[in-house]
Amino acid sequence: MAHTTLTFDDDDDDAHTIKPVLRPEPADVGGVYNTRSLSRTRTPGDGRHSGSHDRRTEEPSDDVENSEWLREDGKKKQVFKGTTLLWLAYQSTGAIYGDIGTSPLYVYSSTFTSQPSYDKLVEVLSVVIWSLSIMVTFKYVLIVLHADNQGEGGTFSCYSLLTRFANLTDRDPREAASVKMERHMTQDMSPGNQSVRRQMESSKFLRGLLQTIGVLAVSMVIADGILTPAQSVLGAIQGLEVVSPNISSSTIVGTSSGILVLLFAVQPLGLTKLASVFAPIVIVWLAFNASFGIYNLAKYDHSVLKAFSPYYAIRFFSEGKTEAWKMLGGILLSFTGVEALFADLGAFSMRAIQISWLGYCYPALLLAYIGQAAYISVHPEAYSNPFFNSVPPGFLYPSLVVAVLAAIVASQAMITACFQLVSQLMKLSYCPQMKIVHTSTKFHGQLYVPFLNWLLLIGTVLVTVIYSNTTRLGNAYGVCVIFVTFFDTCFVTLVALIVWRIPPYYVFLPWLFFATHDGLYLTSALNKVPDGAWFTLTLAAVLAGIFLLWRFGKESQWRAEAEDRFRPNQLITKETDEKLFLAERWGGGSVTHIRGFGIYFDKTGVLTPTVFTQFVTKFGAVPEIMIFFHLHPIETPTIPSSERYVISKIPAIPGCYRLVVRHGFMDEVITPDLAALIYEQIRKSVVQRANATDSDEASEDLSPEMRAASRGSSTAVSENPSADDKEKGKRRQGAPAELTDAKVREELARLDRAFATKVMYVVGKEQMKIKVNASIFRRLILETFLFIRDNTRAKIANLRLAMDRIVEVGFVKEI
Repeated sequence: MAHTTLTFDDDDDDAHTIKPVLRPEPADVGGVYNTRSLSRTRTPGDGRHSGSHDRRTEEPSDDVENSEWLREDGKKKQVFKGTTLLWLAYQSTGAIYGDIGTSPLYVYSSTFTSQPSYDKLVEVLSVVIWSLSIMVTFKYVLIVLHADNQGEGGTFSCYSLLTRFANLTDRDPREAASVKMERHMTQDMSPGNQSVRRQMESSKFLRGLLQTIGVLAVSMVIADGILTPAQSVLGAIQGLEVVSPNISSSTIVGTSSGILVLLFAVQPLGLTKLASVFAPIVIVWLAFNASFGIYNLAKYDHSVLKAFSPYYAIRFFSEGKTEAWKMLGGILLSFTGVEALFADLGAFSMRAIQISWLGYCYPALLLAYIGQAAYISVHPEAYSNPFFNSVPPGFLYPSLVVAVLAAIVASQAMITACFQLVSQLMKLSYCPQMKIVHTSTKFHGQLYVPFLNWLLLIGTVLVTVIYSNTTRLGNAYGVCVIFVTFFDTCFVTLVALIVWRIPPYYVFLPWLFFATHDGLYLTSALNKVPDGAWFTLTLAAVLAGIFLLWRFGKESQWRAEAEDRFRPNQLITKETDEKLFLAERWGGGSVTHIRGFGIYFDKTGVLTPTVFTQFVTKFGAVPEIMIFFHLHPIETPTIPSSERYVISKIPAIPGCYRLVVRHGFMDEVITPDLAALIYEQIRKSVVQRANATDSDEASEDLSPEMRAASRGSSTAVSENPSADDKEKGKRRQGAPAELTDAKVREELARLDRAFATKVMYVVGKEQMKIKVNASIFRRLILETFLFIRDNTRAKIANLRLAMDRIVEVGFVKEI
């Protein structure tokens, strides 16, 4: 694999070799690498974006260490076609549109406070039609869905996408290797785009603002994820009052809580199974809405079709003024759930969502609202329960059953969105690691997060019990939705400038139009804050504070850990007689060998593992055989065994190897026989390397005529090879290298002896200590971080390894 030079671009596009930022220590100490400053330049003609790419901390070439595993193994965007795409579109109908699809139950009743006049009804219908068209169809389905980050959606995925095209953030050393950086060269961007990117990268305030908005948007979706199931299930059960008005409040709350428990209990089944079951319910529900709309339109008042003219929407604002602005708080319920449409992108695909929305859901919802308006124009008192009042004769009970089922499954969109967004937070270290279960081997983005699932269940049941009815819940609903849509407008605008490189003068007017549209709804929704929206905003703020606190703590941890990461030859020096000594920083004492096979768990896969640095400097000894063992997760179900293991020998330390295991999310790596697996792979690697070297030497030893013949040349081959060639040919045709080469035999014997003597799994037990001179505010934040970290980190006892072979090396780092 060709070595790549690490460079960065300054404003003048001068390339400089990146140096680690060294602390004031001797020259041989480890560097603190600021990954936000690192980039990687692609060679021309490689078929990728030109520009500087991939921030990575790589093993320098003088260590001659194989870094093949540092390929771009991050998430790859899946593209589906044909019947698979149609199947995904079918699934997306069940998983995404339950929320926005049940809005016809309450939009008119939430908008009007008294019987509406015909003119006011048409104006509101016009605003509903154009809001659905502008907000959902034009903005999200046709524009925003294109701003995916390797197939993932949501506001935070837009932020992640920007961090790949601009130097905005540092990365976890464990993740940096697999991040595909695609920062465009400055000369490939227009001056306006250059200026925007330069301002973003140079301003600490702007970087912090983007980070905060991205995290806040996720927090708002999670807050809605707690509220939406309670709202939809409560609404469904309250709908039974249509046929049984005497249902008590306690019965409604108890039944709703039971249904919520069942809904979250089936989440482990996976999105494919759930969406396949839910899709028929949503499809039938939308079919009822569309057919009822056509019936009412034909029977009552087809003149409401004139609401398709934007004139009536404009007149709504020009005549209604402040009153019209306040009514937007009810109209916005017509597109609640649109934020989940974008966040759920990773579980489906852009084309699948576009097909299901444009081909079915969008026209069905338009017919639903138009039909209800046609009925209300003749029966104005029907606005209080528009759906059930406008049901054709004989369809009340079937529509009631379908409405209850549709309202129950409406929660799936937000539950799925929460799983998607939290997994994105974990990738950029804004959230403690939780177990993620990939529920499909075919659709890689379909996830289930057990811990989050049960947290959401507890939250929704508590909200259901406390609020007890949809009227009170409705006051808290919708504000977070419009905040997220406004954030999405701003982030996609930045994506257009930085990623798509569209000139600012093309981007400004669309941004102004969509931002104005979002702003109208946002300012109207803020009227709900005193009446209940304060709850979701407070919950979102608390969650965002936790996520940002965690990120701050992780960045402090990375800086502390970087001080223990060195190139192996900076830690241990080797004399001519093979004796080992510590570097001068640690006193230069000799390093003794102990019998055994030591496996050091390595978090980053580059440089020297922190646990090894601590082990050798504290004990002044190393095992006879040392393995730096690194797990490198890949966003694919499984990795073939031929591509799973990447092994390199570290020349600076005799008997030291690095083993990188590339594994998919369905592969099981940590097993009780892990040591035997590592031993087998290292031994196989030694043999293969020896045979490969022997083969290369054989090729070099051939005479020019024989090399030409081996390449298929027409040059004649000498019929009388030299005696030296004959001797070498005999040796090449003899026994394998592991039997004929003394060095290989000695290396294999050392491996066998060490493995037979003793196996040690060496893991680090890192403790963090806050520096004495830290401010009170910083100390408070870091104390909270350490408390969360200590209670969420994986326990050594949970590793599926032989406990009597585990050696835990404790050390303290100051942050």
